[in-house]
Amino acid sequence: MSFLDKAKDFADKHDEQVDQGLEKAGEQVDRRTGDRYSSQIDRGVDEAQKRTGDGDTQP
Repeated sequence: MSFLDKAKDFADKHDEQVDQGLEKAGEQVDRRTGDRYSSQIDRGVDEAQKRTGDGDTQP
């Protein structure tokens, strides 16, 4: 099993944790950019969350 396969398998099995990690990463980027790109970052995080695991677990 390749690294990419293992990563996909992890994302499928741990969707909630992956979504939380993406959310925290987005918050860090927001802080570091002074919230100048907040709407774009939020949109990117939402799209990434949709593409990981079995579905988006965040509201």
